[in-house]
Amino acid sequence: MIDAAPVVEGTAPGSSAQPDFESFYLANRVRLFRALVVVTRDVHGAEEAMQDAFVKVWERWERVAGMDDPVGYLFRTALNGWFQVHRRAARAARRTIAPQRTADPLEALEDWDLVARRLLQLPARQRAALILTEYLAYDSTTAGQALGIRPGTVRRLASKARATLRQGFEEEER
Repeated sequence: MIDAAPVVEGTAPGSSAQPDFESFYLANRVRLFRALVVVTRDVHGAEEAMQDAFVKVWERWERVAGMDDPVGYLFRTALNGWFQVHRRAARAARRTIAPQRTADPLEALEDWDLVARRLLQLPARQRAALILTEYLAYDSTTAGQALGIRPGTVRRLASKARATLRQGFEEEER
């Protein structure tokens, strides 16, 4: 009587219903490795994905050997494992590159209040020159026209204002 069990690559027809894992491995390792090299474009990554897939199949061999397409299951397991590693690495890279910092709204408000109080301590012309050039991003010519002074005067006033603010913040840190 001829055995009706599915034939797994690497097993002879008419052999036992469940081929042994070693023959399954030997029959599929080269094809899987080549396919993974094409997908991953990384020989070492492909080898690792292949090994992980074979380990998972080996752990479930009793169930996998009876499947209609154990080779398809092997390939799907290998590709899913590779993509999972890549997704995990991408998430880690995003967290590393742009770590999500929880902003404390009260701290931001305190910082804004401190800067506003420091700006109010500056002389009016310095404060106006600094706000026009730094906050509103006017060039010195446009800011000078708005204030009715020369562009060089605007640059000098803004420079003095920055130096005063810097000095105040450095003194506070000490």
